[in-house]
Amino acid sequence: MRSASGNGFDSSDSFAVSGAAERTARLHDIPPSITPSHGDDSHLLSRIASPADVKALAPNELAELCREIRTTLLAYGHQHGGHIGSNLGMVEATVALHRVFDSPRDRIVFDVSHQSYVHKMLTGRAAAYLDPDRFSEVTGFTNPDESKHDQFVLGHTGTSISLACGLAKTRDMEGPNSGIGNVIAVIGDGSLSSGVAFEGLNNAAEQGGNLIIVFNDNEMSIAGDFGGMYGPLARLRASGGTAQPNLFNAFGLDYRYVEAGNDVSALVAAFEEVRDIDHPVVVHIHTLKGAGYDGEETHADRQTASASPVSFDSPTGVHPTDNVNHSEPWHSDHCNLSDHEPHGGQCEASHWQNPDAAIGKPDDPRKHYGKMAMAALEPRFAAEPGLVVISPATPGSNGITHEFRERAGAHYVDTGITESHAVAYAAGIARAGGTPVVATTASFFQRAYDQFFQEMSLNRSRVTVLDFLGGLSGSDNTHSGAYDVTMFSNIPGATMLVPTSARDYLADLAWATAPAGSADAPAGPVVIRVPGEAILAAERDATLLPVTGGQIADRPQSASLPASASSASGGISAATVRGTVSVTAQHAGARHMLDWRVNQTGSQVAIIGLGNAYPLAEQTAAALSDDYGITATVIDPRQCTSLDSDVLESLRDGHQQVITLEDGQLEGGWGEKVTAYYANHHVSDGSRNPRVLNFGAAKEFTDRVSLGELNERYGLTVEQVTEAITRCF
Repeated sequence: MRSASGNGFDSSDSFAVSGAAERTARLHDIPPSITPSHGDDSHLLSRIASPADVKALAPNELAELCREIRTTLLAYGHQHGGHIGSNLGMVEATVALHRVFDSPRDRIVFDVSHQSYVHKMLTGRAAAYLDPDRFSEVTGFTNPDESKHDQFVLGHTGTSISLACGLAKTRDMEGPNSGIGNVIAVIGDGSLSSGVAFEGLNNAAEQGGNLIIVFNDNEMSIAGDFGGMYGPLARLRASGGTAQPNLFNAFGLDYRYVEAGNDVSALVAAFEEVRDIDHPVVVHIHTLKGAGYDGEETHADRQTASASPVSFDSPTGVHPTDNVNHSEPWHSDHCNLSDHEPHGGQCEASHWQNPDAAIGKPDDPRKHYGKMAMAALEPRFAAEPGLVVISPATPGSNGITHEFRERAGAHYVDTGITESHAVAYAAGIARAGGTPVVATTASFFQRAYDQFFQEMSLNRSRVTVLDFLGGLSGSDNTHSGAYDVTMFSNIPGATMLVPTSARDYLADLAWATAPAGSADAPAGPVVIRVPGEAILAAERDATLLPVTGGQIADRPQSASLPASASSASGGISAATVRGTVSVTAQHAGARHMLDWRVNQTGSQVAIIGLGNAYPLAEQTAAALSDDYGITATVIDPRQCTSLDSDVLESLRDGHQQVITLEDGQLEGGWGEKVTAYYANHHVSDGSRNPRVLNFGAAKEFTDRVSLGELNERYGLTVEQVTEAITRCF
């Protein structure tokens, strides 16, 4: 591996600005570490306030602008992190797009718009990548609220061609008065594998008219490229765009190939050739993901790197790499680096770079619980040939490590960015008697809603779904998982489990994936919401569970709570699940898996905390005890598919209030079902109709709002819940 220590960035001072410079560090200021190669004091990036400024540059200045942008991206990745690899590969293409086309009259739609950082720099937002104090000013994706140059809020994949078809249709119908010129869809970084992209290609060819599809072929997806389309694409690259079959020609589309996808002059010429074209055309550009990384880099390298500017020793400012075009079909990523050590080429680590400040920190919940699930499944592969883990891309984000994939072999399938296909594919495996486990992020699963209803649930397919990043988080508005419970828990025939500990999580996984024909195995699909930050924090610090300390022991139950309501109706006892999980407990059957667990028996107030909100239930109960002498009943429902009527009926005696806590959308969510239960089962004795208070998230999109701030906004804090409870007495 080549060393990347020559990157020249030290995390302590690469963007340090002080004194008068700090007071004037605004929109187009360039940090001292960026020094143009021509040696004077002018910085090209500092002149770029709009695409018009790109057009005003002399032709021989474009490569220098690309060098400055690439330097900025490398430094930004060290300090802030982000989708650095795909943007490094798109530097020259984005400069060329804004050199040739006239945004926003010419509409540029970025697919997987994490490729749009350079576009943002060239459309008045450079300071958000140059000034550390302003890093949070822009999202990692296009957003019309930020700039008229952004066409859509996009954080998912495959839709740019369809969106561009719509823009072009209106332009063609309205004529010159539409105000729309060329329409350009920029797709790539694995997004062409998404099924909707092929639907867009099909429509584009039929519709006709001006439509330019720029296909950024960096030989990568999130991880590797998987699918039959990539062989023909490789042959197109090898032949300079002349090989057949050509899948774009097969759709009836015009086609151009640009091998030098990191040569700004070649790209300018290619885009000028298709500008104002009167029919749809695909411009296939071959780029290098992570272009600008020198190679493997270590933490020590970063601590000792000088603050000198990056030295580019090629005309394009991109070093060659030997980490492409290798012959092993499975081993798509030879580098196998951590998120802190990306480099150019076929390197999964370059997709998302964590900032230097994250080095040495423990795994986040997605990786922690993802690795745990894979470790539980892997020993079963030898005896269960039908057990298959399916990831529609993004495996590393969810703890499906490179090493696991290699060991799993055919027991692991990356379908590419194809959530709908992945779920239908899993249903097919299940119908044949296999045991599929589909794992990805909650917001990505939204793309497969129809398949969850039809192929999975309507067909009672034994599919296990691992739902990562469900619930509230500080993510951007396209990646929020706050809506997963409203989606999954309302699909007929699907069971959604919401474990609150690692032991419950593994027990749920074992039950959901019990081989077909096993006693008490589920009869249909099971969704397991992977625990989030609050659960992992409580497992690492038991004081965050002040009622149980994370250890649920067998204890006598209050007379007001029948045994059927407390220890899973004779099924999985609290001690069994929180203690050593036995095989019998793991396969205890649907009836017992859906019973709620009462972890503390009390009176006056019952607090039911769903999933990630469960630690808040214990913390609120402790506050009520300490400050008001109230011993509250504390309940972990363990699932959100159905209500445990035994528990709810038992609460009529001695409880004036029932509190539901959930870290997801309240309207249409889980807590309102508890309210509806008591409203629909009203009894004549008014003292036996407890008042229900629901706490959860508003029905809204949130964009990069911290989890702590969201909890405050929605009343999901000990102080706010306690105040609401006591105010009602």
